[in-house]
Amino acid sequence: MGNRVAREDYEWVYTDQPHADRRKAILAKYPKIKTLMGPDPRLKWIVCMMVVIQFVAFYLVKDLDWKWVLFWTYAFGSCINHSMTLAIHEISHNTAFGNNKAMWNRYFAIFANLPIGLPYSASFKRYHLDHHRYLGGDGIDVDIPTDFEGWFFCTRFRKFIWIILQPLFYAIRPLCINPKPITQLEMTNVAFQVTFNVLLYWLWGAKPVVYMLAGSMLGMGLHPISGHFIAEHYMFLKGHETYSYYGSLNLLTFNVGYHNEHHDFPSIPGRRLPMVKEIAAEYYADLPQYTSWVKVLYDFIMDDTISPYSRIKRKLKGEVKQE
Repeated sequence: MGNRVAREDYEWVYTDQPHADRRKAILAKYPKIKTLMGPDPRLKWIVCMMVVIQFVAFYLVKDLDWKWVLFWTYAFGSCINHSMTLAIHEISHNTAFGNNKAMWNRYFAIFANLPIGLPYSASFKRYHLDHHRYLGGDGIDVDIPTDFEGWFFCTRFRKFIWIILQPLFYAIRPLCINPKPITQLEMTNVAFQVTFNVLLYWLWGAKPVVYMLAGSMLGMGLHPISGHFIAEHYMFLKGHETYSYYGSLNLLTFNVGYHNEHHDFPSIPGRRLPMVKEIAAEYYADLPQYTSWVKVLYDFIMDDTISPYSRIKRKLKGEVKQE
């Protein structure tokens, strides 16, 4: 458990990210893929259903013994809340109401944020689009761990702790790497969320609040679904920047596992990403892929060549336009 990872820096490259070129090649060969772009009319109803399910769960847990509150927090609440964060990821690409109703998407994301308990949807939108536009960009892409994370979490035990603390690092990393002025929409997000949390406590007590907040923290920490954090961009194979996952957990995560496809076509809703893979099969068949996020987590911890430093990074050239 004490073996140190040999890697002491990121994998620096001097090439552009691969997704723009592959998107251009695929569209030239299969222009019909453009028909997959645009909003998913089902998404808003699925999100509303998930919010209602969590509201019902808040009511049901209020009278349970604490041991059962904690059990259902991890067994059920963590799954729903992590799934909801990925619904917000979908909404950040305007797939709920389309590009012509951008603010509808922003406020709907704030609504979807309510059962998570932590106000983050407005900020996520700003940083996530930078992640797509400037994948691996030094000082811009906050999906890449800080130097401290790479330096300190360098043994198996420390990597295990790092995975547990993933929600914490995703929250503070933007402040360290690429702080941005607070917007009015972010203040609105905070106001709605704090009001909701207070009302939940006032109506039904502490247990639903613990169920909500602990479910979010546990679901994004040591949890099977959180394997996607590692699977998407950590360099298990030298030179490969993005990886897809084609397992059953895509059913709970809006197909976020189709990650090469998503970065190639971020305006295509998750529900239609399998169609991209089907149409342009030859572009994805030979790319590295996963079938288990749990195995990804295990391999990340146990492989002494992999650490938070195992990310491709690049210096950006030219003008950088951030959200």
